[in-house]
Amino acid sequence: MGNNMVDNQYSNREQTFKEKENIIYGIRSVVEAIKSEREINKILIQKGMNKDLFIELKEVLSGKDYQLQFVPVQKLDRMTLANHQGVIAFVSPIEYHDFYSLVDTKLEKKELLTLLFLDRITDVRNLGAIARTAACQGVDAIVIPSKGSALVTADAIKTSAGALNFLPVCKVDQLKEALFYIQQSGVKLVACTEKSNKELPFGKFAESVAFIFGSEEDGISNDLIRMADEQLKIPMIGGVASLNVSVSVGMALYEMNRQRLVK
Repeated sequence: MGNNMVDNQYSNREQTFKEKENIIYGIRSVVEAIKSEREINKILIQKGMNKDLFIELKEVLSGKDYQLQFVPVQKLDRMTLANHQGVIAFVSPIEYHDFYSLVDTKLEKKELLTLLFLDRITDVRNLGAIARTAACQGVDAIVIPSKGSALVTADAIKTSAGALNFLPVCKVDQLKEALFYIQQSGVKLVACTEKSNKELPFGKFAESVAFIFGSEEDGISNDLIRMADEQLKIPMIGGVASLNVSVSVGMALYEMNRQRLVK
């Protein structure tokens, strides 16, 4: 019992440290981070914060598309004992890659391209687990939306066993636009969805392919499913009706590489 209490206290202190190393606080620090175009996952702003301070922050945020969240001051106080002045920003531990440059470079070299598009996946541990599998299976990049999705955090990197430090992650404003771009460039779009009647082993993966995966709760958005060149489902045998999305990703990528290796 005593050892468990010591372990839990150490774990809590370690978690607090990890959270602090990925945040910046105070008007001036956050403003300078925005001006220098640092990768910021989201910004928390105190509800009813000092009007003069907010004006300066609002000016620098003009024309930007950061994820903003207005929260009670108590939430900010729990994150840091320092004078946060009503604003805390979560800084990304990685640098996101430019999607269009990455794709264009690959296609110009006529290299086989494998991409993962993640739609409405909000659990950072799922993102990390997916990245770990993707890195092992030769995926060129993971593509996520800038809003409404899990972004790369310290927890995601830990779950990925460090894969997120070198596997490119692209953050785009609209998945639909990015998918349309690569589809027009000849990349096959494959939606992995239980709504399909066609099972995964009957798909064809010899060409460049972009897989689309959604969360267990919401699945893939209907407009993205309609865009897909092919819809596939993973065969299910037994009483459990669904798989964790990271497991589904692993099965799909394995089947893709199995087909490519036997040719």
